[in-house]
Amino acid sequence: MKQQSVSVQNNSKKRVKALVLTGFGLNCDIETAHAFELAGADAQRVHINSLISGKVELDSFHILAFGGGFSWGDDHGAGVIQALKLKNHIGDKILSFISQGKLVIGICNGFQTLVNLGLLPGIDRDYQTRSVALTWNDCGNFRDQWVNMVVNPNSPCVFTKGADAGISSTEKEVIDGDTSCAERSGGEPSYHLELPVRHAQGKFVASPSVVERLIAENLVVLRYAALKRAESGMEENGQTPGEKTRRSLFEPAMQRFPMNPNGSVYDIAGICDPSGHIFGLMPHPEAYNHYTNHPDWTIRGEKIKRGAEIVDGVVETRITPGMKIFLNGVNYMASKI
Repeated sequence: MKQQSVSVQNNSKKRVKALVLTGFGLNCDIETAHAFELAGADAQRVHINSLISGKVELDSFHILAFGGGFSWGDDHGAGVIQALKLKNHIGDKILSFISQGKLVIGICNGFQTLVNLGLLPGIDRDYQTRSVALTWNDCGNFRDQWVNMVVNPNSPCVFTKGADAGISSTEKEVIDGDTSCAERSGGEPSYHLELPVRHAQGKFVASPSVVERLIAENLVVLRYAALKRAESGMEENGQTPGEKTRRSLFEPAMQRFPMNPNGSVYDIAGICDPSGHIFGLMPHPEAYNHYTNHPDWTIRGEKIKRGAEIVDGVVETRITPGMKIFLNGVNYMASKI
């Protein structure tokens, strides 16, 4: 099947360059590089040893991607050895990269690496102290499933800006008018996206004081969500009185399993630093780079052919939620170079 075409608003003659780390158990680098290429970037897969040795210079890139996998077999904890190796050898170069306003994204094992490095959450611009952790799932096993999430529209994260851009005015009115949804998402309307997870150590934990800071400063970007069915009378829409319709809304999972697949506190699936330039998430956006990646793509496609605009509460576009994340990052850096 023909791959989707994604256009990037980049008027610069220079292309955004993305470095995707690979090596020692990392296994999502090909998909991650492919997603960046689809978004218009020049993506290069670089072995961690080439970066450490100086054979490849980090400063020549605009985006650094820590991808998914099982670096060093998750020995001593997921992402721990990779974080130590990078911090001990090129920690100063990574901090310099960040100070230049460049972007960093960590996906699954990459997210685990970022928190072990201390790059996230970066409270008070401290990028060296570890203050949060990602540990074993409460269910005690590896989770391979699709999850719904709500996006914090007030987050500074550049990767999720405009997450509500594809939502129709009708659906947005329903979401904005639902006070229980707003209360559960921190007082603001939230928007939905769906991505797959594949992890055994994805439970986000931190002290109550740190979690409070993350919430207060809008550094919680993504929260695991559950589907809420709201019934409303059709007569207000000019249809036959008495008929009912169900509009799909999503609200934080409130730690209910399996909607929250790992038991993360506050249903946290992804966070960013105060600048919004460093983003870590457990779900895999690179694994949803084409609409046919979704397990329900055939039935969704048929519904769209029959005139459905909103399918199961989600506005259907050919640009997937996963690709939107990569597009946002590439477009942001394209505007800076």
